Amino acid sequence: MRFFLVDDDESVRAMLADIIEDGDFGSIEGEASDGSEITDSLLIAKNIDILIIDLLMPKRDGIETIRHIRPAYQGKIVMISQVEIKELIGEAFSLGIEYYIMKPINRLEVVGVLTKVKERILLEKSIQNIQQSLYQLNNTSIQMPDSNLSIQSSSNIAATAKYKLLDLGILCEGGHKDLLDILEILKQQELEGKIGIPPLKDLFEEVALKRLGFKDQKEAKASEQRVRRALHQSLEHIASLGIDDYSNPTFEQYASTYFDFPQVRLKMLELEGKQPEENGHARINIKKFIQVLYMEVNQESRP
Repeated sequence: MRFFLVDDDESVRAMLADIIEDGDFGSIEGEASDGSEITDSLLIAKNIDILIIDLLMPKRDGIETIRHIRPAYQGKIVMISQVEIKELIGEAFSLGIEYYIMKPINRLEVVGVLTKVKERILLEKSIQNIQQSLYQLNNTSIQMPDSNLSIQSSSNIAATAKYKLLDLGILCEGGHKDLLDILEILKQQELEGKIGIPPLKDLFEEVALKRLGFKDQKEAKASEQRVRRALHQSLEHIASLGIDDYSNPTFEQYASTYFDFPQVRLKMLELEGKQPEENGHARINIKKFIQVLYMEVNQESRP
């Protein structure tokens, strides 16, 4: 992996560089002391996989910098900060950051976050390779029978997904069947050469079509609500594991991968009775959850 560090504190950049190099995560391809010193073209030219950027800087802060480099720069972004203001964190995640790390820098937390980001990048690249291979296959005269390929893929996806949903604490929830339908739909779309996760509205309409034989808005909305409830149940399950044991392997594996970690921490505070109601409740990023679930299940279900 290729990293670029942006922080006005040289000691923080040095500490991050040490963690990256000691953990064999990759190489430091550049550093800057302010967001005004970087551009999307610079990051693209250096082929930066992961940008680690501070929130508060003298000339141009992290959030404003992300606005300047998106959407041209499509690498992963990890934000670090001394402040934990819910509105700023929410805005940062809405702009597409992967994780939010609080200062002072904790080596174990940074290692955990970088491990997850690296795994996600590798998964995405693997999915892209599969999609490219399938696209090339679909454009040659040598093709597997569509029906057999689709049936085999759906079977593998469903079997693998059930184990994953069990770990996530939602196999018995009503929405788990909708999630399985979504995974099968995404697999079929991938086999047809379609890349990426479609808008959620379209996805739930496809679930309704799969179940009823026609697109029904009422069923699509009901499907979305079932999935939303299931994901909130999963968040509560994962947060409970973290409260009991922060080093629980299931908590470590899923907390920052399927959910935005600040929301997991918020749910943990809610469960412990330490979060005032006026501060709001933990939120779920449904599209992120589905995307990660599909990438992991698709990867693990490959023969």
